[in-house]
Amino acid sequence: MTPQSLFIKALKHPDSRDEAFSRLVSEYKERLYWHIRKIVIDHDDANDVVQNTFIKVHINIENFKEKSSLYTWMYRIASNESLNFIKSKASKMGLKNQEWIESLADGLIADPHFDGDEAAIILQKQVAQLPEKQRIVFNMRYFDRMNYESISEILGTSIGALKSSYHHAVKKIKIRLNDEN
Repeated sequence: MTPQSLFIKALKHPDSRDEAFSRLVSEYKERLYWHIRKIVIDHDDANDVVQNTFIKVHINIENFKEKSSLYTWMYRIASNESLNFIKSKASKMGLKNQEWIESLADGLIADPHFDGDEAAIILQKQVAQLPEKQRIVFNMRYFDRMNYESISEILGTSIGALKSSYHHAVKKIKIRLNDEN
C-alpha cells in the first residue's frame, strides 16, 4: 500500500477518521487557502471557501476512489467551491462574475491582508481581467508552479487546452502591461 492509500484508509476508518482529518487540514489548509485566495481575491471570502472545501472533503471522503492524488482531488473541490462562491456573490450583487472579480482586484490596495507591493497589485489587476479559465490556469501555473498534468487532473481539461489558455493569458497580460507603460 502506498502512503496515500494508508492515509485514505485512516480517513475512512471510524476509529482514526478525526485524527487523520485533523492531519489533513493541518497539511493542506495553507496551500488551499492561497489557491482559493487567488481565485476569490478577498481574505475573508477565501477563509469561508476553505471551510466549505474541508466540509465537502470530510463529507465526500468515502467516495474518493484514488483515481487521482488526494491533493488534486481536494484542489478540484476547492476550485469548484471558489467558482460557485464567485457566482453566488456576483449574482447577489447583480453583477457578472468577471465584474465582481475585477471590483475586488481594484480594492486590493485597501485590503489589510494583502501584503504585495505596487507591482503585485498591478499584476493582480491584470490577472483579474482575464477570462475565468485563463485566470485560474495562470494562477495555478505561474503562482503555484503546478505542472500541466496536475492542473489537467484538477480542472478536467486536456493539457493542450491548458497550455493554450496559459499562453493566451500571458500574452494578454504582457500586452496590457505594455499598453499601460
